[in-house]
Amino acid sequence: MSAASALQKAIFARLSGDTALTALVGASGITDRRLTEPASPLVVIAGIDSADHSTASETGEEHTVTLEAWSEAAGHRQVQAIAAAVRAALDDAALTLTGHHLVLLFHRDTRLRRDGKSRFHRAEMRFRAVTEPDA
Repeated sequence: MSAASALQKAIFARLSGDTALTALVGASGITDRRLTEPASPLVVIAGIDSADHSTASETGEEHTVTLEAWSEAAGHRQVQAIAAAVRAALDDAALTLTGHHLVLLFHRDTRLRRDGKSRFHRAEMRFRAVTEPDA
């Protein structure tokens, strides 16, 4: 399993098991794919961009993980609460990855906006992760 796949699986498991987050979005409100008819509220693992992060002595990868929170509620309040719960669940989390070791996972930034094509409010969160293969 690639490091990005292992990271996505671990993030999905952490978010799905977080009671504060599931209280906001429901048990089926976390997904790793866009739905054609999205239910709201929703957290989507929107993508993982990976790059080599090896040193002279260690191999590794740096990942930018993009998560999106979606809400139909009026205003940004609900989507801000969901984003805060996602940050609390993932920032500096010690996730277990299959075949890889998570060196770090930190929140990088969050952007709030109203989606111009729909009635949804959206929070786009980016996290920085570094992984190394298991020895």
